[in-house]
Amino acid sequence: MAACRRVPRLLLLMSILLYVHPIREDKYQINGVAKPPVSVVIPAQNPGVVPAAVNGAPVLAALPLRRRTSGWKLAEEGACREDLTRLCPKHSWNNNLAVLECLQDRKEETEIAADCNHLLWNYKLNLTTDPKFESVAVEVCKTTITDDVHSQGEVIACLEKGLVREAEEQPGAHAIGANCKKAIMRVAELSSDDFHLDRYLYFSCREDRERFCENTPAGEGRVYKCLFNHKFEEAMSEKCRDALTTRQKLIAQDYKVSYSLAKACKTDLRKYRCSADTNMPRAREARLSYLLLCLESAVHRGRTVSGECQGEMLDYRRMLMEDFSLSPEIVLHCRGEIEAHCSGLHRKGRTLHCLMRVGRGDLGAIDNLCQKALQTLIQEADPGADYRIDRALNEACESVIQTACKHIRNGDPMILSCLMEHLYTDKMVEDCEHRLLELQYFIARDWKLDPILYKKCQGDASRLCHTHGWNETSEMMPPGAIFSCLYRHAYRTEEQGRRLSRDCKVEVQRILHQRALDVKLDPELQRRCMTDLGKWCSEKAESGQELDCLQDHLEDLVSECKDVVGNLTELESEDIQIETLLMRACEPVIQSYCHEVADNQIDTGDLMECLVQNKHQKEMNDKCAVGVTHFQLVQIKDFRFSYKFKMACKEDVLKLCPNIKKKVDVVLCLSTTVRNDTLQDMKEQRVSVKCRKQLRVEELEMSEDIRLEPELYDSCKQDIGRLCQNVAFGNAQVIECLKENKKQLTQRCHHKVFKLQEVEMMDSELDYQLMRVCKPMIRRFCTEADAKNMLQCLKQNKNSELMDPKCKQMITKRQITQNTDYRLNPVLRKSCKADIPKFCQSILNKATGDSELEGQVVSCLKLKYADQRLSPDCEDQIRVILQESALDYRLDPQLQLHCTDEISRLCPEEAAAQEQTGQVEECLKVNLLKIKVEGCKKEVLNILKESKADIFVDPVLHTACALDIKHHCAAIPPGRGRQMSCLMEALQDKRVRLQPECKKRLQDRIDMWSYAAKVAPAEGFSDLAMQVMTSPSKNYILAMIGLGVCVLFLFGLLCGRITKRVMQEQKNR
Repeated sequence: MAACRRVPRLLLLMSILLYVHPIREDKYQINGVAKPPVSVVIPAQNPGVVPAAVNGAPVLAALPLRRRTSGWKLAEEGACREDLTRLCPKHSWNNNLAVLECLQDRKEETEIAADCNHLLWNYKLNLTTDPKFESVAVEVCKTTITDDVHSQGEVIACLEKGLVREAEEQPGAHAIGANCKKAIMRVAELSSDDFHLDRYLYFSCREDRERFCENTPAGEGRVYKCLFNHKFEEAMSEKCRDALTTRQKLIAQDYKVSYSLAKACKTDLRKYRCSADTNMPRAREARLSYLLLCLESAVHRGRTVSGECQGEMLDYRRMLMEDFSLSPEIVLHCRGEIEAHCSGLHRKGRTLHCLMRVGRGDLGAIDNLCQKALQTLIQEADPGADYRIDRALNEACESVIQTACKHIRNGDPMILSCLMEHLYTDKMVEDCEHRLLELQYFIARDWKLDPILYKKCQGDASRLCHTHGWNETSEMMPPGAIFSCLYRHAYRTEEQGRRLSRDCKVEVQRILHQRALDVKLDPELQRRCMTDLGKWCSEKAESGQELDCLQDHLEDLVSECKDVVGNLTELESEDIQIETLLMRACEPVIQSYCHEVADNQIDTGDLMECLVQNKHQKEMNDKCAVGVTHFQLVQIKDFRFSYKFKMACKEDVLKLCPNIKKKVDVVLCLSTTVRNDTLQDMKEQRVSVKCRKQLRVEELEMSEDIRLEPELYDSCKQDIGRLCQNVAFGNAQVIECLKENKKQLTQRCHHKVFKLQEVEMMDSELDYQLMRVCKPMIRRFCTEADAKNMLQCLKQNKNSELMDPKCKQMITKRQITQNTDYRLNPVLRKSCKADIPKFCQSILNKATGDSELEGQVVSCLKLKYADQRLSPDCEDQIRVILQESALDYRLDPQLQLHCTDEISRLCPEEAAAQEQTGQVEECLKVNLLKIKVEGCKKEVLNILKESKADIFVDPVLHTACALDIKHHCAAIPPGRGRQMSCLMEALQDKRVRLQPECKKRLQDRIDMWSYAAKVAPAEGFSDLAMQVMTSPSKNYILAMIGLGVCVLFLFGLLCGRITKRVMQEQKNR
């Protein structure tokens, strides 16, 4: 208040100057009419009373003041007598300023005589320049003003600045009394229609008015508004800018200081009772913020507010966003943040956006009061309704709006949504991205600040979430609580209770899509997970990936963060379109394969299921594949995260698998229940039909990536790093790699892989690689086959000429696997369930539960097949195995185990052949005498023994003798060595002429069998009997045996009679 110490000293000088040097403003007109000078007598005023109303009038030369007695009354002037009598109560006539206030207020509603209008305007002009007014001001504000003030209007300017400093609680500010405050605001109101009446501002801005507003006519506050619009122009003088800022701050304290706003909104204020709260202090009612909130509330509720008033509101909302200093709360509570982070950025809303950035946590911590002041200011300015209110955002995003959002009407609230849709895209520019996120951070904390959401959901919010009015807030309700309530109801089923209206749900989904782009746009998530975000996700480089990071560390989060992340993940499982970044990345796949489910308003998990099913299509890019896999990995942590599975199986889980939370464990529990019920032939399955159907989908999805089976992945992580480090996880490639290197696996991993293979062999549909590689062949050969028995069907068609080589190779791999252990061949296991413990119990006794049998049981059964001791069902299955392994030595694990070196030494060319037709086995038979490894020799001898039982087991011989079998043995059924015996008899019959090749092969086989009999004699009577029965010379041998028996019998009879006679003779003696 240094300028306020020289008031009395210069009053006389001001009067002289006004008399000697009147102001010339003839060229400016009001409403196009130049008005002549009017002499007005200004008497001494009653102390403490100041003009109240505001109106426009022409600026003319203020004539020399005619001194009259202190008893002069404005009511006595003839120019206003008629209007005064008609409009103002008689008790106010003795008070000039009460008369002025009455006529000013009423002239907006009714016509006032031109002479009276001129009189009033000049009276106001003289009030703001006459030393007598200054003496009144000094009297009213004597506790504030201690000395004189000089020059035009500086007393008023000094008082106005003092009022502002006190509101902002600036250091050194003086306390101003209530009457003084009222007087200052009344004076400001008086000058609100014409900037000439604000003498200090007029002299400060004369040149700027000429520069920027030369063609703007004075009156009705037009020059003020013009200057406000150019306040941040580079050419604007600092003195004028400061004067304009002071006036704007006064408007912020009392909207009536803006003539145009008070006039335009007068009717609407009265209509919506914005000044009807008698319990509220007048100072609060008059604040610009209160007016804006009250009228904005009416607009958002769908009420009609005049276009002129809305236009004025738009201007002042923009003004609040441009200059943070117009909000005393921001200046007061954010002083530290401004000095630390945002100094020197006050123009064009940059400081405010800097504070918003601090509020987001991008630049450091922010004081709670500052955060609250920012949130309040955003609500007052309401930039969500029209982005143009935020000048910093408008300028930063202009290019993006013109390219990406040009189809939306300028100023439409959907512009902000459009900008959010293009966040992190090629069309977005960095500056726009920052300004947009800074604003959205605060809009996200109050659902009412999104006008479209508020319009569509206000009924639902009131009905379901007990909301307050638009301009009312609850200190007890945390930020974002109403929206959290809305989205919880948005995804409720009919059985769960009340749901949102369709229009509201669409808007809730839109907001959720936006929030997925930045974790800070979700107030509840940021509040509860602030510690975990810093701990686990501080190094996350890409924007929009914070939620993915939290999901990855779900088990490590604190409980309250874990709950909110779990709820969001559960929500995503129902509507994956919430994941905006993922949807962008997956757009090609969605357009090609999933457009039908993507177009549905209600997702219910169908879109994610479609993406998983098409994860390996050529349209799938890396970003989409990574995103889909991430969501699959998150889903296994809790069965609730898989919406379709949760809805289909929740009752079954509660009944059969209580207290199990992890999805993989729930799937295992339910699938085990289904398998047991099936094996036990239960009449009624315990797992419901809809759950079994969805369970099948989940099992198929889990088979695609080893990471979706955490127990298997954890057990084999070391082996994967050692044996499969360059193998991609998708398409079950890592699982296949582990299977191929099974002998090199650690015991723990080996056991898990074996268990996985056991499950896959029981249900071929779970064998992802087999189903993928053989998909075309399945469509060709196995359309009617049960999916669980797909491998069996493919095996039957393996040697078809139409079989795809890759599929054939995959079938061979699975056959090799099955023959290593009878437990991996469910058909054999079932058919031989009685034979295995009967004949191979010794092998089972030696084996442990974790070890594989390396084909020992199958080899045991093969030998019993040669001995013709198996049950019919088991015999049929072993015959198939023998036929298959006879063609491909790799299908005989015991042969491979013992003969690998010998095959490499004796039969390298045959082993290298792409198509195996039994040539390796034939090579080993031919080179039997050269085999050095006893184990290998024994296996070859077993093959020879097996081939005696059925010619189909010897493919080389069968091929050579095919015509002879057809001609000579067609009537003899195969099996039990019958056709082989037929050929041997034909070979011995000189009347039968066999094919030379067949004859040669048969003779070779006889020699081999003879050698085998010598090398491997019978181990017991049963083996001897079987050798005889399977021998080609069976009839001869049996005849000789019979003859020998007869000779012995006759010899016995003879010896018996002789013995009897001798004994009789001894008795007779």
